[in-house]
Amino acid sequence: MATLTGASKPHLGRFRRWLFEGVTFAGTPLESPAHTYPWWKVMCLTGVDYFSTLGYQPGIAFLAAGLLSPLATLVLVAVTLCVALPVYRQVAERSPHGQGSIAMLEELLPRWRGKVFVLILLGFALTDFVITMTLSAADAAAHVIENPYVPRFLNHPEAVTLVLLAVLGAVFVRGFREAIGLAVGIVFLYLALNAVLLVACVRELALHHPGALTIWRRLVNQTFSSPLATIAVAFLLYPKLALGLSGFETGVAVMPLIRGDKGDNPAGPAGRIRNTKRLLLSAALIMSVFLIGSSLVTTLLIPTEAFQEGGPANGRALAYLAHELLGGVFGTVYDFSTIAILWFAGASAMAGLLTLVPRYLPPYGMAPEWVRGTRPLAIFFTAVAFGVTLLFDADVDAQGGAYATGVLFLMSSASMAVTLANWRHRRRRWLYLLMTMVFAYTTAANIVERPEGIKIASFFIAAIVFSSLLSRALRATEVRIKSVQLSATARAFVDEVVPHPVRIIAHRPDKRAEQEYDVKERQAREDHSLGDGEPVLFLEVGHGDASEFKNDLLVRGVRVGRHRVLRCKSPAVPNAIAALLLHLRDLTGGIPHAYFGWTEGNPIAYLLRYLFLGEGDTAPVTREVLRKAIANPLERPRIHVG
Repeated sequence: MATLTGASKPHLGRFRRWLFEGVTFAGTPLESPAHTYPWWKVMCLTGVDYFSTLGYQPGIAFLAAGLLSPLATLVLVAVTLCVALPVYRQVAERSPHGQGSIAMLEELLPRWRGKVFVLILLGFALTDFVITMTLSAADAAAHVIENPYVPRFLNHPEAVTLVLLAVLGAVFVRGFREAIGLAVGIVFLYLALNAVLLVACVRELALHHPGALTIWRRLVNQTFSSPLATIAVAFLLYPKLALGLSGFETGVAVMPLIRGDKGDNPAGPAGRIRNTKRLLLSAALIMSVFLIGSSLVTTLLIPTEAFQEGGPANGRALAYLAHELLGGVFGTVYDFSTIAILWFAGASAMAGLLTLVPRYLPPYGMAPEWVRGTRPLAIFFTAVAFGVTLLFDADVDAQGGAYATGVLFLMSSASMAVTLANWRHRRRRWLYLLMTMVFAYTTAANIVERPEGIKIASFFIAAIVFSSLLSRALRATEVRIKSVQLSATARAFVDEVVPHPVRIIAHRPDKRAEQEYDVKERQAREDHSLGDGEPVLFLEVGHGDASEFKNDLLVRGVRVGRHRVLRCKSPAVPNAIAALLLHLRDLTGGIPHAYFGWTEGNPIAYLLRYLFLGEGDTAPVTREVLRKAIANPLERPRIHVG
């Protein structure tokens, strides 16, 4: 199999080589060896998003559910352990290379339907991950400004948020290794301080408020007619707490970073799958303990008015308790750790973007090749985060609806994918269908409660669909064939023609009878003044999946009477012809010729047919592909139209 070498290799300077490390230009690999890490380190990278919700989740829970905050949080934990965890363990098993639920659903919808559906899901993923970056950085900025020791000149939320996002982007421009190292330190510090704080809260309840739990239970019983009604209301309220479900999609998206076993089969790396399941289970259990504990102590120890807008516990309930119970020094250290994890929560989102986007868009032809590189993509998404921050004035509440919508829609799609994957198993089918219904209810309830979320998500979806289709149109005249392989018979046909120039007659077959080829050859010789002594080869390109952007070209040779016919299949006919001509040029050392007939019809209609169906006015498009691939006109294969 020969790799196409039509385009010249660019001479990259030191800065460009550094910036585009990980991108392949014209067959020149610039990618450094991939690094993998122990699962618990990767858990810290994905967990900075998941665990950071403790910074605001208890306050959100109380404002949403009031006295029922601990019970609604208990429902959230039950959904986490009994619904989200089983679903994503299945996703990890079925997409061990980080494709996630998006790839599972793509397989169910082939061709353009699948591609468009993937773009929509990527739009929701983009909403989730970008808003995670901006919302978390904005909340970190709020914690900076609200700390009593911080000078007042920093009371500019937008400016502080932009600085935090810029530093986050710089970390990823530096590399994944630095990001993971930072994440481990931040997560261990934050969880340790929260453990100390929860112990202090329990001690405070036991020594100074021994009847607080009894009073809370009495108030709940007085408010609701029965325990069943209490549970029902808690279940209805829990979607408002859904921000506490974040982190699962990122956990499977970054699976390629997780170290497996030495003898792992690349097609089904059992060690990586096992370690990913450990990551998901450990993160869910740790977060469940902290969610229940924090919700209970904040409900019992913080006055109701402190949770309200402008109150000292609004958006920072645990930080408020840290200052109140353990003093200003511990409170400031706790604030620092909260700011750090909220700032770095965007790291898990950035990691998700840097693994998902290169996996889908460039292979579809729906993004430039530089999107495969970590550094340029990190710079691009940092710029997007800047724009979102300025658009929403670094307001946490304004972005909360979009964040929850993105998270929940992805989780709903994951549960749907797992349900369909297990449809043949009768018992599993109904279990996963029930899980899908739980997520569908949660998503619908959240959209009804905060409709601005779906509006923001729709903007991201429209942006990614439009830009992706535009990129595909702009890249349509690339060669798009990764390699060309001639079968033994096809190679023999070429050898029979040499030392004459290789002359190819493009042919769209009908019945493939010998008389059909006789007529086509006679017409081509008349139209192009070819002598009878000039040997010719027929070329027939069948239509493959037009939604695919690149493929390998396998060319077979077939004899039809006295005629030599080359046959192959490709998503785009002109690109396949151009690739074969380039291959024959390199193989024979001569300039091949291709002969076409004029195509009658509307050129705009043919252009659209080419973009979406891979066919159209073949001759001029083939010539344009060759023109872009080969700078020197004397080195290009010749295109003849008659």
